[in-house]
Amino acid sequence: MRLTTYTDYTLRTLMYLGVCGEARVTIEDIATAYGISRNHLTKIVHELGRDGYLETSRGRGGGIRLARPAAEINIGEVVRRCERQNALVECFGSGNRCCITSVCMLRSALAEAQESFMLVLDGYTLADLVRPRRALACSLGVPA
Repeated sequence: MRLTTYTDYTLRTLMYLGVCGEARVTIEDIATAYGISRNHLTKIVHELGRDGYLETSRGRGGGIRLARPAAEINIGEVVRRCERQNALVECFGSGNRCCITSVCMLRSALAEAQESFMLVLDGYTLADLVRPRRALACSLGVPA
C-alpha cells in the first residue's frame, strides 16, 4: 500500500506538533523543518483543525498545537481519514469497470492486506511515534 503525499504530510505535521508539546508553532516552522510546501500544509492544518486534531489561533501570539494529548491520537484513524477518497485498486472504488470483479480473488486478498495494514497502524498513537522526542527535536531543529 502506498500512502498519498497528503497523508505523509499530515503525519509529519502531527509528529512535529507532538515533539513541540504545548508550544504554538506556525505552518512556516513545519514547512521549513521538513523542506515542504507551505501551501500543502495550509490545507492540511485547516482540515486537522476542523477534525479536532489541532487547535489553531490567528494573530499575534497565534499558531497551532495539538488539540488533545498525543496518546489520544490514533495513527490508524488519521490514515483512514486521509485515505478515505483513495481506493487501493479500481475495484474498491465507485467507478469500477473491471470485468472480472465478481469472480476475482485478488480483490479479497488486497482487501485483507489493506485491513491488516490498518490494524497495525491502529496499534500506534502519536505518542508512540514521537517517543524518541530529543532525537526528533534535534532532527527538526526544535528546541528540546
